[in-house]
Amino acid sequence: MDLGLTGEVAIVTGGSRGIGRAIVEGLLAEGVRVATGSRHPEDWSALPTHERLMAARLDVTDPASIDQFVAQVVERWGSVDMLVNNAGKAYPGSFATLTDEDWHKDIDVKLMAQVRMARRVLKDMPDGGRIVNLSAIFGKEPNPRFFASSVNRAACTSFTKTLAKELASRRIRVNAVSIGFVHSGQWEGRPDEFFREIVERFEVPLGRFGEAEEAANAVLFLLSHPASYLTGVVLDVDGGMAKYL
Repeated sequence: MDLGLTGEVAIVTGGSRGIGRAIVEGLLAEGVRVATGSRHPEDWSALPTHERLMAARLDVTDPASIDQFVAQVVERWGSVDMLVNNAGKAYPGSFATLTDEDWHKDIDVKLMAQVRMARRVLKDMPDGGRIVNLSAIFGKEPNPRFFASSVNRAACTSFTKTLAKELASRRIRVNAVSIGFVHSGQWEGRPDEFFREIVERFEVPLGRFGEAEEAANAVLFLLSHPASYLTGVVLDVDGGMAKYL
C-alpha cells in the first residue's frame, strides 16, 4: 500500500532509540523528510545517515528547547506536515510511594510534552496535517503497578480526542497509538525469563512482547493518507492484552 507520504515533513520526538527510532526509519523508507530530537544525542549514531534526516537535541519538558528545535525544522524545510509525540519516561511507584515531584515529572514528560509540542508545531502545520500521540493501554485499563502512567495516560487519551475535535475544521487529524508491552529502551538488558514472566502475569494472548517495528507500523498507518477518515482514534498495539471493549 502506498502511504502517500513522499516529500512531506515529520517531527518525531524521542527518535534515537526503540519505538521512536523504528518510526524514524519507517518514515524515511516512505520518502519523508524527518526531524527527530532527543535528550540522548549519543544514540544518534545508531540512526541511518540520510540527507532527509535531521537530528538535534530536544527536551520536550523545556518550551525554549521545543521552540528552538521546531524553528530549525521550519527554517530547513518550510513547514511541518506530521508530528509524532513519542518521547516519554515512566516514573514507577505505588500511590503510597509516589511523591509530588514524581507526579509533576510524570505529567511533564507525558501530557505536557504532548501539549507543548502540538501547540508549537501547529503554528507551522498546514491544513490537512496529522498528529499521532504515543500512549499506553493502562490509560484505559488502570493498573496500580503502573499508577502514575494509568492516571496520566488517561489524560493523554482525553487530550488526543479533544484536540481531534478542535482541529477537525482544519482537516488536521489527531490520533493515538496505545502501547502494551513492546520492546523499547526501558526494557533493554532484561533476560528472556523476565519477558516470559511479564507476558504470563499480564495474560498477553499473543504470548510475546511486541517489536518496535510493529508499533511503528501502526503509527505510519495513522499518519498515512489511506487513513484519511480516522481522527480521535486510539489504536491499541498490545498483542490482545487489553480486556476492555
